[in-house]
Amino acid sequence: MFYFRKVSVNPPLPEPVQRLRELSYNLWFSWNRPARDLFKEINPRLWDQVEHNPVQFLLRVGKENLEKAAADRDFLKKYNEVMAEYDQYMQEEKWFHRTHPEYRDRTIAYFSAEFGLHESCPIYSGGLGILAGDHTKAASDLGLPFVGVGLLYKHGFFKQLINREGRQEVVYPDLNFNEMPIKPVIAESGLETTVAVDYPGRTVHARVWEIKVGLARIILLDTDLPINSREDREITSQLYGGGREMRIMQELMLGAGGVRALRALGIKPRVWHINEGHSAFLTLERLREMVSEGIPYSTAREAVRSNTLFTTHTPVPAGHDVFNKEMVEEYLGSLCRDNGMSCQALVDLGWDVEHREFNMTLLAIRMSGYCNGVSRLHGEVTRQMFHRFYPSLPVEEVPITSVTNGVHAGTWIAEAWKDVFDRYLGDNWQNHVTEPDIFSRVDEIPDEVVWETHSQLKEKVIQYAREKVRENRVRNHEQLGLIAEAEDILLPHALTIGFARRFATYKRATLLFRDPDRLAALLNNLDRPVQIIFAGKAHPADQAGQELIKKILDYSREEPFRGKIVFLENYDINVARHLVHGVDIWLNTPRWPMEASGTSGMKAAMNGVLHCSVLDGWWPEAFNGKNGFAIGGPGNVNLNEADQDRNDSFYLYKCLEDRVVPLYYERLNGIPVKWVARMKESIKTIITRFSTARMVSEYTDRFYVPLIDRGIAFTEAGFQVARQADRFKRFMKENWHHVKVERTNTNGRWDMVEGEELMVESVVKLGPIPSKDVVVEITLGSDRGSYICGLDSLPMELKEQVGDGVYKYVGKVPLTQGTFGYTVRVRPDQQNMVGTNELPLVRWADNF
Repeated sequence: MFYFRKVSVNPPLPEPVQRLRELSYNLWFSWNRPARDLFKEINPRLWDQVEHNPVQFLLRVGKENLEKAAADRDFLKKYNEVMAEYDQYMQEEKWFHRTHPEYRDRTIAYFSAEFGLHESCPIYSGGLGILAGDHTKAASDLGLPFVGVGLLYKHGFFKQLINREGRQEVVYPDLNFNEMPIKPVIAESGLETTVAVDYPGRTVHARVWEIKVGLARIILLDTDLPINSREDREITSQLYGGGREMRIMQELMLGAGGVRALRALGIKPRVWHINEGHSAFLTLERLREMVSEGIPYSTAREAVRSNTLFTTHTPVPAGHDVFNKEMVEEYLGSLCRDNGMSCQALVDLGWDVEHREFNMTLLAIRMSGYCNGVSRLHGEVTRQMFHRFYPSLPVEEVPITSVTNGVHAGTWIAEAWKDVFDRYLGDNWQNHVTEPDIFSRVDEIPDEVVWETHSQLKEKVIQYAREKVRENRVRNHEQLGLIAEAEDILLPHALTIGFARRFATYKRATLLFRDPDRLAALLNNLDRPVQIIFAGKAHPADQAGQELIKKILDYSREEPFRGKIVFLENYDINVARHLVHGVDIWLNTPRWPMEASGTSGMKAAMNGVLHCSVLDGWWPEAFNGKNGFAIGGPGNVNLNEADQDRNDSFYLYKCLEDRVVPLYYERLNGIPVKWVARMKESIKTIITRFSTARMVSEYTDRFYVPLIDRGIAFTEAGFQVARQADRFKRFMKENWHHVKVERTNTNGRWDMVEGEELMVESVVKLGPIPSKDVVVEITLGSDRGSYICGLDSLPMELKEQVGDGVYKYVGKVPLTQGTFGYTVRVRPDQQNMVGTNELPLVRWADNF
């Protein structure tokens, strides 16, 4: 292969419409219909051919089309309105500017292995990437000084084709970055900006690219450079491709290379947000930087933690990358070279002693000031998962909280619904998506308007499904009869269920098929027909997931299900958009509690598509009995997988047969009035609580702003606060063995009367630890027999010193009705710590 350089030759844009190119390079167009309509109106056929990619559109559109548009008075009116709206969006004061004006220049860096923004940028695989893309869009809407950091994959994830046998085939497209809304970052020298990262025995270089997302930007790294070896050019070839060694190479480039890219661009983040453990190496690169500048290792570690946030997205073990010690030492060695830092110390930061492996999630937790899961239930599950690293704490006090995910309303709400909301909620509703008062007006929308809007969207998705199936059968050279049959599959009036997601086995795509005869009866009722549209990819290495796809396709070809069960290949943003807009039911059947969040259901529910799900992920927080359907009750930790599958399939059939189908077909003047009432309830309750506007503002208030303050405090004045925090922690760890609750006296009896006060007096030995550096507290909670939960702690008062390093504490608790357990404990107390358990040292009373 010989060397060559690339150049894109664009047609000159007529003066009246010359800003179309600027518009094509800002993903703002992806959630602004009038902007997209400008390109479509110039040449509708070409717009569809390029799959709504405005950069590729402008490269291919004819000069005559552009000149015709530039001379069209109506087109120019629309163009000027769009550009005025774009300029206003880019310049107007936003929520963050009003709420936190003193932080408007404090950059937040958000690292993620994937970003799902639009079908024109296919560098994502699924939920994690879509969430990252929606997070970025909301950050722009809210006015945060936000920069995303990721990798630019030459072949993306993969394109899924379904062959004649119903097997998934994997095709990796060769993406042309010059035809995507992305640009290389050009330095003042006129050359492309690159960064270098040392790998074992060589240096790997990466080109820096930029995507604009409204006011936000995303920086992406690409190693496909001639200066690199063939093997190293493959580092950014495929998302989640290759084995363990490829994974660690990608994650080293994402973490260390990402930090260096920000430095090269002069960006100085005040907050570092790790979105899943893939990018946790950024903490070690920052550590290396500080140690290289003469900051002691342990002080630098506190400084890194002071402004780092980690979000974990999955309770599934496969979602947490682990590496053996030899591989980690080999690849992290370059970070220790010439700075006096111990490579073993770096390995220890992520080392799981019990499992004898390096865990990226564990590294992220240990190097972050705050950690969170992505739903309330996921927070609970994550605390249980990592409780073994906090043996002295009750599960509920493991320092991992939660922020429930959301989706970007502007991206995922159908244009037809936006038009309805403009009429009935006011044309500024998109700037108030978190305000229940605005969305209470949904009840004022006439039932016939709701049903007509949904019916139109449903007709679109059915037509789209027919076209997709026909394309598949033509490509596979199916019989002419089967190709013709595709024109008539699915009934516009039938209850349509959508099931679309990654085909991992725990998501149980085939739970509906546990009783095929019962399912056939449900689908083939002439008076109340039901049909199902499936879509989803299985990872190329996941044979079990691929077998689920094959099984569904096999069923779809059997006579009871023919034309009533459809599988759409190559699930992506465009397929998802059609499905979440137009099906009647969004079905979700994960094995509890494996679904961390489940944002596809949020997208559907915002469009009045009723969510029908087991009570996992986000649904326990959202379901109110009137805005969708629950399959069974709360999860049961005592059920094994087989029992859970059996129970859930029973409740799934019952839910569909007894509640969903009858409600859908109960009509008054042709309108399912009670169904529409649930649609309205879904729209008004889900949009306000589960948008990324709510999510990102919650991240900002709970984490970003405190981390900015904390990071500044820890690093100013020569890292004085970081040094203090380091000294405090080391002193406590070295001397905590002295701490003991020596004796406790109490007036507590086994039966007491409401209104009495529980009096407790404890003598505590602290040894060399000053009394000001601890808090002694009464901890009480609900009695669960062998343990207590729902803990509440009240500090005890230091009464007197009764010996050398020995103190007496007293406390009292007013009693309310119920059965409680209580005890006394001692823990470190220092103002520079995040929360009460950043330093998880606790001494509990033995017996009293």
